[in-house]
Amino acid sequence: MTPKRFDILGLGCATLDELLYVAQFPLPDSKIRIQRSEKQGGGLCATALVAGARLGASCAYGAMLGFDDISRFVAQNLENEGIDTSLVSWRESASAIRSVIVVDETQATRTIFFERNGEVGAPPDAPDERDIAAARVLFVDHYGGIGNTRAIEIARRLGIPVVADFERADVPEFENFFPLVDHLILSRTFAAKLTGAEAPEAMLRALWNTNRKVVAVTCGAEGVWSLEDGEIRHFAAFPTDAVDTTGCGDVFHGVYAATLAWDFPLAKRMRWASAAASLKARAAGAQKGIPSRAEVEKFAEN
Repeated sequence: MTPKRFDILGLGCATLDELLYVAQFPLPDSKIRIQRSEKQGGGLCATALVAGARLGASCAYGAMLGFDDISRFVAQNLENEGIDTSLVSWRESASAIRSVIVVDETQATRTIFFERNGEVGAPPDAPDERDIAAARVLFVDHYGGIGNTRAIEIARRLGIPVVADFERADVPEFENFFPLVDHLILSRTFAAKLTGAEAPEAMLRALWNTNRKVVAVTCGAEGVWSLEDGEIRHFAAFPTDAVDTTGCGDVFHGVYAATLAWDFPLAKRMRWASAAASLKARAAGAQKGIPSRAEVEKFAEN
């Protein structure tokens, strides 16, 4: 058996988020003063890995990055969080995503502008099967196409659970890798789009197939519904003073993946993931407010 070096191996999106805070979103052909600005890491997969790492999980990032400044920022941000980047595929054709997020502090809204200048996500020919085998959980998002299909097929053959965070279906290979995921957690909005159902219970039934072990639909303040072994369960959300919900879903996924790697039962996975997402919502940006294990454990058990 291959020794396990990582609790979570992530093969998905990582971004540089530049947040600009303004009193109100500007009208066309106008000028407005920026109250303050900051840079943070973001992206579905990267934020999930940061959440796992802050919980105490050993995490690795194995997606594609380029030789541009944005990719270097992303890699450094992950390393600062203690995430292993030795499996990153550095390629001329790749680039991390850059997002400029304008935050309207009066209306508490955000507008996201993003640019993608190269390949993103799982490489079509990496990581090596031995490196996938060294993970307790494989984490993917909708970026990666053929690379996602390859990695998920390897993981499933090796008995490694796959946790997925998907937000779009109009991506290469989606119809091939989507059915293979055994721990599928979707937002209510995306689950409704995929299934045409209105009730979470109906969405769960429609998303189930013989490959699944757990399917869950997150519904924000209404909590999360899950389906496991034919049983549908509801887990309440934690009350929180929300400042910014950016990244809350990614944090939920990351904590779920970490606690799955540690063999927590489903109810505890859901409780810790919900607690972490609620705590994160108290800070602006995708990653700044991600809590530590001590914070999650205290909040979840109260």
